[in-house]
Amino acid sequence: MSEQVRVETAGGVLSLVLARPERRNAITVAMYAALADALEGAAADPSIRLIRLSGDGQDFTSGNDLADFVNSAPRVLGDIPVWRMLRALANCDIPILAQVHGNCVGIGTTILFHCDLAVAEDGARFSMPFVDLGLVPEAASSLLLPRLAGRRAAARHLLLAEPFGPEEALAMGLISHRAAPGELADRADGIAAALLAKPAEALRATQRLLRAEARAEILERMEVEGQAFAERLQSQEVRDKIAAFFAARGGR
Repeated sequence: MSEQVRVETAGGVLSLVLARPERRNAITVAMYAALADALEGAAADPSIRLIRLSGDGQDFTSGNDLADFVNSAPRVLGDIPVWRMLRALANCDIPILAQVHGNCVGIGTTILFHCDLAVAEDGARFSMPFVDLGLVPEAASSLLLPRLAGRRAAARHLLLAEPFGPEEALAMGLISHRAAPGELADRADGIAAALLAKPAEALRATQRLLRAEARAEILERMEVEGQAFAERLQSQEVRDKIAAFFAARGGR
C-alpha cells in the first residue's frame, strides 16, 4: 500500500484515508493503486461490512496530482490504477460512506457519485474543473450528474466548472448528510454505527439491488469517458493549460 493512503480494518470497517496533507491530498498514481487494491480486496472479504473514505489534514482532496498524472498519461485504459479504482467502486457490493471536508476537487467530487452515503462538513467546497484544464469528466459523472441535478445544473458544474457548497450538494443528492464545523467525525461515526447495527446479509443484498440496474450503464460510460480523457491528455491544449497552472503557482 502507498504510505499516502492509510488502510485500516477494524470491527468490519475498512477505513481508507487519503494521507498527503502537505499536498492537499492530491492523488498520485501510487495512491490510486493503493485504493484499487484495498477496494478489490474488500470485495473478496465477507468480514468487511462498511468502507469509510476520508482525507487527512484540511481537505478531502484537491483532485489529481497533475504533474504525476501527466507524466503517467495513459494512451489506453487497460489496468491503469485510476480506472481500476473507478471500476472497483462501481462494482462494490459493500456500503461506502464518505466523510468530506475542505476542498473536494475533480475526482474528489466525482468519486462521491459512487459512495452510498456521504456526510460533508459545512464549509466544504466542491468543484469539477475538468474543462478548465482541457479535460473531460470521468467516473461516469457526465451520466450521473444530469440524472441527479438536471441538465442545467450539470452544465453549470461541468461546462462552467462553477464550485458549490454542501447545501447544493445535499439538494442534488451528491451527499446524504451535512455536519456543523467540528462535528464531521461524530456525524460520520453515528452513520457508520447505524449501518453496522443492521443485519449484515440484508444490508449487502440491498446494496446489490440498489446498484444492479445502473451498473452496466455506469461502467460503459466510465469506459467512454476514460478513452476521451486519455486522448485529451495527449493534446497540446491540455499541456498548455497545465503548464499555465504550474506557472501561476510558481512551478509547484
